[in-house]
Amino acid sequence: MTREERTEAQAAADIAPSPIPGISRPVFLLSIVSFLTDISSEMTYPLIPLFLTSVLGAPLVAVGLIEGVAESSASVIKTASGWLSDRWRVRKPLVVLGYGLSTIAKPLMAAAHVWPAALGVRFLDRAGKGVRTAPRDALLADVTDKKNRGLAFGFHRAADTMGAVLGPGIGLGLLAALDEDFRLVFLLAAIPAAAGVLFLALVRERKPPPAAAHEEAVPLRQLGVTFYLFLGVSLVFALGNSSDVFLILRAKDLGLSNTGAVSAYIVFNAAYAALSVPAGIASDRLGRRNVIAVGFLVFAGVYVGFGFASASAAVWPLFALYGLHMALTEGVGRALIADSVPARSRGTALGLYTGAMGAMILVASVLAGVLWDEIGPSAPFFLGGATAAASLILLLALLPRSRQRRDYNDAG
Repeated sequence: MTREERTEAQAAADIAPSPIPGISRPVFLLSIVSFLTDISSEMTYPLIPLFLTSVLGAPLVAVGLIEGVAESSASVIKTASGWLSDRWRVRKPLVVLGYGLSTIAKPLMAAAHVWPAALGVRFLDRAGKGVRTAPRDALLADVTDKKNRGLAFGFHRAADTMGAVLGPGIGLGLLAALDEDFRLVFLLAAIPAAAGVLFLALVRERKPPPAAAHEEAVPLRQLGVTFYLFLGVSLVFALGNSSDVFLILRAKDLGLSNTGAVSAYIVFNAAYAALSVPAGIASDRLGRRNVIAVGFLVFAGVYVGFGFASASAAVWPLFALYGLHMALTEGVGRALIADSVPARSRGTALGLYTGAMGAMILVASVLAGVLWDEIGPSAPFFLGGATAAASLILLLALLPRSRQRRDYNDAG
């Protein structure tokens, strides 16, 4: 164990525990915040395209423009906010700002009367996500001992995803109960988001030890071989990992109704939420790389399955397996990065990773759309299966377990 690891382990031991064994109080509270915020976001996300087209009269090209600008902007902001949290040596103010921006966006959407205004509101909402994501993930790592870091990230992803399970049902139920009053639903969606911001007041950030308080974050070129190898492998994987919208479209293409396709998506989120904690624990015991490798293998099987599927009955198990893939890779990948770089540069590394992945998914989605139109509905999924298989081979070849250990020691 390096000196930096020993210092971190001691500091993490001083953090107040939560009711969940192995989960510190800040991780527990941040998970509640993410749960409430995701309920709020998912209450409105499925409704926004309907609101834009049926209420504001926006053309479909405007809907695509709004979502494209919102998501790509968030990717850029994630990188910058992670770097700032390292430079300023504090995470929480950026986390509060990010969640606050997303909360404000909900009532502002209710006030929009033309689609350009909705574009500004969606940008504000996604900017909030971009501001908070990397500092929050770095804060999760800062307050958790390395031996429980997979569990911590898995618990957080489970709580976040449970919000995605509940949110759409709440939003659609309210829309029906309120006689399709979109604006009132958007106003009500601000309530759980505001409650999440209030919970942030209880989160205590671990300050850097005196000896490290004035240390500068390492330059990008010194983040370590493991980080850049994993980033490269992940970008190869992301090239075939298009937006989940294509999974829903494929479900409809195979014969499911709108309700059935959305229900299958809820099955995915439920599986993701249920399996995130076991996957995180497995990564603590078996190694991050090994768990991620299984996740890549599962993804390859799922996408090839969607490519070959000829009946709607195949959709349900494939969506459940897709949830398993997410549990094995999302939180575990962030834990691997947190393990692999110096503590003073975690925000930068996590921001660079999440930002680059977001940008690549945008590219992958455009490519998937072209393949779907020009070749057929199966084509994007065969591409995803191929890139996942290639990523699995690269991961096992380039990231042996000994390299992860050696690279971290060098960085520390």
